[in-house]
Amino acid sequence: MGSLGAMLRNPEDIYPLMKLKLAARYAEKQIPPQPHWAFCYIMLRKVSRSFSLVIQQLPVELRDAVCIFYLVLRALDTVEDDTSVATEVKAPILMSFHRHVYDREWHFSCGTKDYKVLMDQFHHVSTAFLELGKHYKEAIEDITMRMGAGMAKFICKEVETIDDYAEYCHYVAGLVGLGLSKLFRASGKEDLVSDSLSNSMGLFLQKTNIIRDYLEDINEVPKCRMFWPRQIWSKYVNKLEVMAIGTLAKCYNNIEVFRGVVKMRRGLTAKVIDRTRNMADVYGAFYDFSCILKSKVEYKDPNAAKTLRRLETILRTCKDSGTLNKRKSFVIQSRPNYNSALVVVLVVIIAILSAYQSGNRP
Repeated sequence: MGSLGAMLRNPEDIYPLMKLKLAARYAEKQIPPQPHWAFCYIMLRKVSRSFSLVIQQLPVELRDAVCIFYLVLRALDTVEDDTSVATEVKAPILMSFHRHVYDREWHFSCGTKDYKVLMDQFHHVSTAFLELGKHYKEAIEDITMRMGAGMAKFICKEVETIDDYAEYCHYVAGLVGLGLSKLFRASGKEDLVSDSLSNSMGLFLQKTNIIRDYLEDINEVPKCRMFWPRQIWSKYVNKLEVMAIGTLAKCYNNIEVFRGVVKMRRGLTAKVIDRTRNMADVYGAFYDFSCILKSKVEYKDPNAAKTLRRLETILRTCKDSGTLNKRKSFVIQSRPNYNSALVVVLVVIIAILSAYQSGNRP
């Protein structure tokens, strides 16, 4: 749940962290009794704790569909990510993955740790998928087919141009946005939003992740992975090897991107989850983190003017929404005075809750 030092430096994170921990414990109690569904929800938490908590806030029918959608695409991504699998083996699996979800017996050994467990026991996911409503299955199959085809295309070619970059991000993330929109429509909870809106949000998230994971991708064994377009980096170097909004703000103009994986601190993530409940909160988050980005722009940067124009557009859109005075700031605030003893007590409580959740009784 974040280091002790980080919590002591940011005591305002403690309350959201406690709420997040309690929400995680509550979610554990909601795991269905059927073995295949239990596997799916346990695995969901293991491969993405943050998404797991968000997904489990949904109504039951939609929650099941989104859970399976996430696991199917996570399995597809695991195949694509495993650089030890030969291209001639990987490409056909990616192309036919949308059919494998209908096969209760299919599995493929790849990936590591929890991802390997997901792939080895994928029959549980297929079994759960087959119990979903017809419209949910059709939406998941369609997106899986399109994503698998796109992934197969890009394991056979490098990202050379900016257009290639946008196309790759569309396949691996933009389609996720389109799929979620289809699932929400199938549930009757929302109308279908425009493809361009769903796609652009996915592109935004994926491009941020590519920036964040630069070092991890470049050091991938046995073969490095490069997603930044050659059209950009070739202006500066001959080989690249020598060279969601909160994460982007953290990564921007940050040398640590080239030294390790840069992430928001856990407490700030908890705060975002706790406080993002309506569109006013979304505008507020984008406003706050865009302000951070703006403060980090160096005017000697040749792209400074363009970056500032884009940030001003975001800030103006947030201001024009008329909602900024209706929410708490995530990061721009005066620090309250905390009693140090109280902070320590709260930290101990979090540690105890963490121990109980992991099964390590204090």
